[in-house]
Amino acid sequence: MNKQEIRKNIRDIKKEHGAERLKTLSAAVCANLESNPVYDSASVVLLYASLPDEVDTTPLVQRAIASGKTVVLPVVLGDELELRVYSGDDSMETGAFGIMEPMGEPYVGDVDVAIVPGVAFSDGGVRLGRGKGFYDRMLKSLPCYKIGLCFSFQRMDISSLAEPHDVLMDEVVSD
Repeated sequence: MNKQEIRKNIRDIKKEHGAERLKTLSAAVCANLESNPVYDSASVVLLYASLPDEVDTTPLVQRAIASGKTVVLPVVLGDELELRVYSGDDSMETGAFGIMEPMGEPYVGDVDVAIVPGVAFSDGGVRLGRGKGFYDRMLKSLPCYKIGLCFSFQRMDISSLAEPHDVLMDEVVSD
């Protein structure tokens, strides 16, 4: 399968599962992430505001804040992602692609671990995104541990689709 076929296939599988099942699976994915020693010991975490068909990170963001972590979220600016500190739901606005984004100043500082969404991941860390390259461009200049977050049905051998500009994940966590 090529990238477009994989994206369509994963979209179809997500629809078959339905919103409630994806929410249940999301809780399992997040529990696995929270038991990960790299994530657990991180003080600055790059997370993402999830779209309806992605692993739901909303409770994860809240628990990270409650545990004292600094949470930064990406904001789409043209063809790039800028990181900003999440400081509560009241600091969020709808941004590009209908994604909730934090308002405020850009985050300047180190990130300990980046939690990255994707359409599909290989066990070797190859990530297939939505096709715009936002995360690959941002992660190239972000020296931190990278964890792909997905449902188990999104794990597949896509290593043959890797391109030179793709940034590999250090690890992939699923349900």
